[in-house]
Amino acid sequence: MIEAMIYALPFLGQGFLVTLAVSGLVVAGSLVLGLVLGTALAFGPVWLGLPIRAFADTARAIPLIVLIFTVYYGLPALGVNLSPFWAAVAALTLFKTGHVIEIVRGAITSIAAGQMEAAKAIGLSFVDRLRYVIFPQAVRRFLPPWINSVTDSVKGSALVSLVGVVDLMMAIQQVIGRTYQPMPLYLLGAIIYIAVNASLSVTSRRLEARFARVVAS
Repeated sequence: MIEAMIYALPFLGQGFLVTLAVSGLVVAGSLVLGLVLGTALAFGPVWLGLPIRAFADTARAIPLIVLIFTVYYGLPALGVNLSPFWAAVAALTLFKTGHVIEIVRGAITSIAAGQMEAAKAIGLSFVDRLRYVIFPQAVRRFLPPWINSVTDSVKGSALVSLVGVVDLMMAIQQVIGRTYQPMPLYLLGAIIYIAVNASLSVTSRRLEARFARVVAS
């Protein structure tokens, strides 16, 4: 058992780096898109909000595995050929963007309307109202569900192995094929995922406490 784990470490290390790369790109891409689209959904006109709402609801309703297969196998039929890595990143980003849009919208709309009106009354522009009044308060309400979304991205990245990306999960499968010892290797993989998500949870609590102090000051 121990020998199998030691033998697997170099292979799992390489796969883990791919998992981190996929997760990092998905988190960054969905955060940027989610912030822009979520803010537009909260403050934009109806004609802009309707397609954003439709996209967010659709992205959240489609099972992730279906979305990955649709992007990987469907886009070539339209003349768009992506490598397994980038097809998986694109599918995961679309999926998580739908969630981040709703998180951003919920965090913004939870701020009392009077806050925006008061900022407008003292002459702040719309951008300054968002920057100095709405966003600092919304961040505290945004962080906990967003960190949950980040941990889901890390766990969901295991599905990229289904299209041939050699991530942590695929590396585990490959080593199992050589050692025929699935239990210790799956256990080691579970420990790695737990350690990453536990670190994210600790970071979330620290960021939330820090923003609370900043807003209070």
